[in-house]
Amino acid sequence: MRVTSFGMGATGLVAALALLGCDKESTTSTTSTNVAATATATAATPAPEKTAENKVPTDPNNIVNIAGGSKDHTTLVAALKAADYVDSVSNPGPITVFAPTNAAFEKLPKGTVEGLLKPEKVDDLKTILKHHVVPSTYDAKDLKDGMVLGMVSGKVTVHVKDGKIKVDDANVVASIKASNGIVHVIDAVLVPQK
Repeated sequence: MRVTSFGMGATGLVAALALLGCDKESTTSTTSTNVAATATATAATPAPEKTAENKVPTDPNNIVNIAGGSKDHTTLVAALKAADYVDSVSNPGPITVFAPTNAAFEKLPKGTVEGLLKPEKVDDLKTILKHHVVPSTYDAKDLKDGMVLGMVSGKVTVHVKDGKIKVDDANVVASIKASNGIVHVIDAVLVPQK
């Protein structure tokens, strides 16, 4: 796992999410090959167009634009749009978002994602998305073993072992600073306890 912290300009954001970068606190990663391919593909991708129903936040350094520039987070971005949360996650913050990859969503039981994206399930979708957001900023170095984070909806527990960070059952595979907080890329969807 490679946990990285970036302070980025607009040009490097999309590539940074995919590359996972390297700093002095990095550890080895088994996902860097796939992620490097993402960086190559997304670095040349123009910013999404602004439409009447789906406004694109103008700050290229915010969390929504970081996720929107990653081909590994298209399901998350679709969920944010379906829940009408694009503006909420683009607000000035500070917020921490635990961002499941497309592969994380694919681990859910078959039909779950499709069901949650239906208009009649928007309340359930909103509850799940809020379970991935903390209304303050936590860098990777701030996440300590046994720490309980109060999400917008529910709580999660942080586990740190041998320098690897987990939030509940999800591994943190990258951390990226944004203008309105931080994105921690995770390999599983955080499911709120009932």
